Amino acid sequence: MSRRPLLVLLLIAVAAGAGAATAGDVLESGDDPAAGDGRGGRVVRVVDGDTIHVQVGATREKVRYIGVDTPETKHPTKGVECYGQKAADFNAQLVAGERVRLVRDVEERDRYGRLLAYVYRVRDGLFVNAELARLGFAQPLTIAPDVRFADRFADLARRAREHGRGLWSAC
Repeated sequence: MSRRPLLVLLLIAVAAGAGAATAGDVLESGDDPAAGDGRGGRVVRVVDGDTIHVQVGATREKVRYIGVDTPETKHPTKGVECYGQKAADFNAQLVAGERVRLVRDVEERDRYGRLLAYVYRVRDGLFVNAELARLGFAQPLTIAPDVRFADRFADLARRAREHGRGLWSAC
């Protein structure tokens, strides 16, 4: 085999490894959004950094992301918190108009009637909850019994804080 094909194979292997490392920041192995339970729909409204409206068939669901909490933008007593609008805008960049897959943990709804879900963008499998924590737009929020990714979100937020990403450098 000549050196050129070997070099090409080496470059492909390195690129694949780099892609896997990047994906590893967001998804753990076994976190395949196409696997397991879940239903899909299209995001029709982004409420804030951790709440969206999704059209699921004939039903419009208000969805609260499990395991993460972004600064408030619409709270009646807190008003707009530091980095709240940036988190809402970033969430809109990630999911507005996108098809998403909604995956439950244990509880189906919160006390406000919102569907609780891990949200995956269909076109590329991006784990939205994790991406918000990884880039410093959200803090971990663990509410039992929905704890499937609690350690992952805590680790992503810790790394975001250590690197001064997002709200960790602004607030």
